[in-house]
Amino acid sequence: MSHAHPGPLRRLALRAYRVLPAGPSHVVTRAVLPSWGFGAVALIEYDGRVLALRQTHRIGLSLPGGHIDRGEHPSEAVVREVWEETGLRITPGDAFATVFDPRTRIADVIYRVRCDREPKVRVASEAVGYEWVDPENWPQGEADESTERILQGALRARTTPQPGGLVADD
Repeated sequence: MSHAHPGPLRRLALRAYRVLPAGPSHVVTRAVLPSWGFGAVALIEYDGRVLALRQTHRIGLSLPGGHIDRGEHPSEAVVREVWEETGLRITPGDAFATVFDPRTRIADVIYRVRCDREPKVRVASEAVGYEWVDPENWPQGEADESTERILQGALRARTTPQPGGLVADD
């Protein structure tokens, strides 16, 4: 028995799932599959540096952003979070990168916001300070696990994506 060759109970469950309307099928999916947390983060760039925040609930520096509320699109969430934490109004553009942490079941959508002049940051909400940091030389010990994962994903996204390929032709 495997996903390729499901047993009789799994085949029955799949047949039942197929006829469920969208609402109940989502309830079943949420009950059976592991749940994930989703965040939206802004990489606000000015003069080769990114805006980093000091926040009451984090150790070290982090990027503006936060959890995506139920029913909210990631682009709406990042606009809201940046406004709440920095007083900056942004247009997020397209998603720049997405990073996943299967261990903690958290996914973050990263938006890249380029500034042609230094914005006037007014920290608020849980943010208590800010500084402009070179993302490739983030201060040692100043990034928690989540911020480190997001920074690595953003730096990887700056390179040319490599296409996948066929591993085996069975």
